[in-house]
Amino acid sequence: MTTTFFDRIAVEVEGEGEPVVCIHGLGGSSNNWTPVEQALAGMRRVRIDMPGSARSARVEGPLSIERLAESVIEVCRRLDITGARFLGHSLGSIVCFQAAVMEPRLVRSLALFGPMLCPPDGARPNIRARAAKAREGGAAAMQEIADAIVGAALSARTRREQPVTVAMVRESVMRQDPEGYARSCEALAEAVAPPVEQIDCPTLLITGDEDAVAPPQSVRAIGERIAGSRTVIYPQCGHWTTFERPEECLRDLRDFHAGRF
Repeated sequence: MTTTFFDRIAVEVEGEGEPVVCIHGLGGSSNNWTPVEQALAGMRRVRIDMPGSARSARVEGPLSIERLAESVIEVCRRLDITGARFLGHSLGSIVCFQAAVMEPRLVRSLALFGPMLCPPDGARPNIRARAAKAREGGAAAMQEIADAIVGAALSARTRREQPVTVAMVRESVMRQDPEGYARSCEALAEAVAPPVEQIDCPTLLITGDEDAVAPPQSVRAIGERIAGSRTVIYPQCGHWTTFERPEECLRDLRDFHAGRF
């Protein structure tokens, strides 16, 4: 595996074959995809730390969904990728949708976990408040934010039976740069739903029945707008799908990429 920085964006590249581009969500990193690496064997795996997140936290100016999607498209250009499978989680799923609308020939398929088009209007003030808290409170605030996410975004079963998953999610959020995290929150708070009915590539949408961020009814509604898409709901699963249900994610990714969905 090699890590390269393109305009301060950290990109891990490993393997040969058909490219697969992996985009994490808010508070995540390239490590969101470690649990499903086996399903990507025989592919050229491109895992991006998005601007404002993880090792790519140093970013100038405000972030937006369009800017994040443009960054992903530019990474693909730098790597001479003209067509790839895309994986996305949460905020990363919005970025994947946007990239598929902006550059449809680049996105050959979509496998999205905890997918969303944009936050509901009622959630936007809380996301903006979280941005302000991270910016004003620094590392101490990030610990409080991480603890709140563990309590609200993981399923009861995960919190009870998977302490390593709890620790991983907490660490992922807690280690984010406060300013970069704040700008990522602001990008999410201002997100406008992409016109996903324009997407015609194979699409797999996966969420958990306890996912309050991407609840099943919302994900099914997204699926109804994308012709030929498939929606899967995992029981006793929250929002951090690849960490909470890695075996199911491995199985369904393999089947999806093999054309069995």
